[in-house]
Formats: sequence, structure tokens, C-alpha cells
Amino acid sequence: MFKSIRNRLVLAALAALVTVTAFGPMVAEAGASSNYQQNKVLDWFFRGQTFTAPSTIYIALATTNGTAAACGTEVSGGSYARVGVTSSLTSWAGTQGAGTTTASTGTSGQTSNNATITFPAPTAAWGTITSFCAYDASVSGNLLFQAALTTSKTVNSGDAAPSFAVSALTYTLN
Repeated sequence: MFKSIRNRLVLAALAALVTVTAFGPMVAEAGASSNYQQNKVLDWFFRGQTFTAPSTIYIALATTNGTAAACGTEVSGGSYARVGVTSSLTSWAGTQGAGTTTASTGTSGQTSNNATITFPAPTAAWGTITSFCAYDASVSGNLLFQAALTTSKTVNSGDAAPSFAVSALTYTLN
């Protein structure tokens, strides 16, 4: 029954919302949940171990692609900081679809951000962003998942604050 459990990340942007983001149209596919997350879910689901979900998920940007073991090279300097998104029904959509704020009852196995995720405005060049990662802490912490961007984005000093539009960061559990 559980031949394989895979997590897939899809970063999608609706054309109408893309114009308000610094990143423009980006898509990331074939991302992976981290080894840490996979181990915690398997131990919780099959082995009856306690797992406390993070109260905040911190979104990070990277200039190299990561793996299930580690994020790529995370941006540093120039006012960069991870952006925290509270783990809640109002912050992340239910499986019924974008913008929902009730417990999941749908069949999509998918959630997305219900609010724009905006990074600080860069005060120095951040380089070419190729992927994003999610952590359980604002600094260091455990990697939860990551995905490469289909379209990389160069971020320079003075650029508008990079952001992911509402529903642009989509996590799918298969």
C-alpha cells in the first residue's frame, strides 16, 4: 500500500500575481523533503514516535541547488534573512485549494502560502538565486524541504525586495 512516499515541491506563480513579485515567473519541480523530515514522518506515522511540528517555517534562498541532505549555498549578507511563515490554517492553504483557511479535507495533497512571502530588500548583491529551502529555525535549524527554481533570478543591491506571491510556494505530498 505504501510502496513509496514521495514529497514533491512545485513553485508556481499565477500570471496575474507575477507582476508584483521581484522574482517574476518561476517554477520549481522535483524538489525533495529533507532526510530529517522523512525520518520524523516515518517515525511518527509508522513507529508511534512523538513529533512536534515547527511553529514557524523559515523560507531561505540559495545560490546553488540542494539535496535531501542539505540546502544549497544559502544567501548571506546584504540584509538577507530567512522569512518566517507561521504554521497555521491562515498562513497555509488547506488541500481544498488556494486561500482556504480551514482544516484540509480535499484530495489534492497540496498546500500553498496564503500570504506573500517577502524577503528584506538587498543592500548588496545576493548573487543568482537558483533554489529555495525551508527550515524549522531562522538560523541553522533542520532542513525540511527544498526545490530548485526552473528560472534563476539574479538579485543585486538596490533591487526590489524579492518575494513569492500568494499561492506561489506550493508543497505537494504524494
